[in-house]
Amino acid sequence: MKLTKMHGLGNDFILFSDPQGASKDYTELAIRLCDRRTGIGADGLCVVVPSNVADVRMRIINSDGSEAEMCGNGIRCFAKYAYEHGEINTESFTIETLAGIMKPTLTVENGKVTLVTVDMGKPFFKSSDIPMNVTMDKVIDVDLDVAGETVTVSSVLLGVPHTEIFVDNIETVPLTTQGPILEKHEAFPRNTNVNYVEVVNDHHIKVRTWERGAGATLACGTGSCASAVMAFEKGLTGREVDVELYLGTLHISYLEDGTVLMTGPAEEVFETNLPIK
Repeated sequence: MKLTKMHGLGNDFILFSDPQGASKDYTELAIRLCDRRTGIGADGLCVVVPSNVADVRMRIINSDGSEAEMCGNGIRCFAKYAYEHGEINTESFTIETLAGIMKPTLTVENGKVTLVTVDMGKPFFKSSDIPMNVTMDKVIDVDLDVAGETVTVSSVLLGVPHTEIFVDNIETVPLTTQGPILEKHEAFPRNTNVNYVEVVNDHHIKVRTWERGAGATLACGTGSCASAVMAFEKGLTGREVDVELYLGTLHISYLEDGTVLMTGPAEEVFETNLPIK
């Protein structure tokens, strides 16, 4: 197999094209390739497969073998890969995902993609859509018991379920201890991504994410979008927000009509040909 390693602000993926991959089970392959000691190492696989409803389809398989509906950093890498590897020859196109059809627009310089802006669609706030075991039209500031501690959370569906905890200092959050408990908390029947959010000012936030099915990652695109949306809904920021992550910044626009736009980079690390048994 010809594989390409890429990352979006440190959230890393292994990409390849599989014309017969529409319904293939990639569980074992994802676990093997994504292992950081015995494999290539990645947060997930991004597989290019044919689509009947869009220009191309993205399948995103987490490092634990589970399939995700969407991935914000993954889709930027996917869009760059599709263009630079000849799967797509236009700078704006459509990508089918399990969360719906996404629309990336590429910034191209000398044949290389330098930035990707993705129309991420609109967020869903109703508890039954997320889903979350409460009855609310907008899930904002709900207290949950997390290992004996009361944690105030807000949740939204933006591609995948996201739960936000707003904090004073992003450097001291219990990401790897509280994150996995919240991910599989009984309040979330389909589990949830967990985002810790520090508001710096009305156009700048910092985010750290524990991802459902992948654990602590250096960046989360959908999590950055969800955090920006929730910061606005809580009256803490405006609609244009820079989201500071470990290795850089994503720009999120939460438009008046509810649409969310995400703009950020994607980088190719290397290519390899790997015999797959």
